[in-house]
Amino acid sequence: MTRSFLPRFTIGCSLAVVLLTSAALAAPPTIDTSARTAIVLDFDTGAVLYDKGADARIPPASMSKIMTAYVVYGYLKAGRVKLDDTLPVSERAWAKHKSDESNMFVPLGAQVKVEDLIRGMIIQSGNDACLVLAEGLAGSEQAFVEQMNEQAQKLGMKDSHFANVDGLPNPDEYVTARDLATLARDMIRDFPEYFHYDSEKEFTYNNIKQGNRNPLLYKDLGVDGMKTGHTEEAGYGITVTAQRNGRRIIEVLSGMSSMKERSQESEKLLEWAYREWANYKLVKAGDTVDEAPVWLGVSATVPVASNSDVVVTLPRRSRQGMKATAVYDHAAKAPVAEGQSVGKLMISAPDVPAMEVPLVATKSVDRVGAFTRAGLAAGYLIFGRKN
Repeated sequence: MTRSFLPRFTIGCSLAVVLLTSAALAAPPTIDTSARTAIVLDFDTGAVLYDKGADARIPPASMSKIMTAYVVYGYLKAGRVKLDDTLPVSERAWAKHKSDESNMFVPLGAQVKVEDLIRGMIIQSGNDACLVLAEGLAGSEQAFVEQMNEQAQKLGMKDSHFANVDGLPNPDEYVTARDLATLARDMIRDFPEYFHYDSEKEFTYNNIKQGNRNPLLYKDLGVDGMKTGHTEEAGYGITVTAQRNGRRIIEVLSGMSSMKERSQESEKLLEWAYREWANYKLVKAGDTVDEAPVWLGVSATVPVASNSDVVVTLPRRSRQGMKATAVYDHAAKAPVAEGQSVGKLMISAPDVPAMEVPLVATKSVDRVGAFTRAGLAAGYLIFGRKN
């Protein structure tokens, strides 16, 4: 039993389903990138707009610091440390400036504010800042790394493993572009109060001013995070998020040959995502979308709705071909309880996989009395139809 109801709605489009846990990759529109691996997704719906080897394991380089920051923010949110608390600089952390390229240049034996260390880690990509935070919060780098891996599993980063806090080469340190995109999305959702550090363009510590290494921050693209990475093994990589007119995009690229290529390719994919794709709201949570048939009820129908806003991410050119149909396997048998699932909304459009959203009754429908039920049953036997 189906019922096409889209013409009732003036918006005439879809929703890339906040209700659906993940939207599959659509075929067109197409684009290519010189990055070895890449993924582009919509922040609100999770729809994947582009996928190039997104599940291949790659060395994260400094993009692993996104996870380091995530764990640090967890300490802050739980009240286990405060931004103005200070942490000591060990000789191991101080010695990093002798061998590592990325550093905040913390003095040996100094007590450094947590907020300064966060800025040193994110803006300056300081390996020493990461180690001071790890040792100060967890007691050792190894203990902190264990927390990173525990958190990765909780976030569903099934193909990632961390071996240190700074992303320096290690055979046991690997991620995937998809996992990094998942982490970036959760970072923004779980810690919005700390996300502003990612958009700061420079930070001065110990009389040394360093600029943020995210090249897209310096262009008018709506970019406000999150992290670059580079080692000889990993090549040049970047995790980017941008927001325009209330719509946020996340992208991860890795394996490029230069900073210039990294900047050009990440900007190209970002512009493509905004130009070729859009989000369309089809249904507002709780709004009646149809009347489902009811068998043996005091009412012959019951209004149905979605429990959540239905928003779909579509190629702009697929919007006009979108269809939404209410589907019921059979009439709902009374009594019907408010909130009871009675059908589903099937959404289809050219070039994208079909989606479905549960439809629930928005009010209760009681069952008719025994005498009326007998009459309805007789009518069904005679006329072959239900109420």
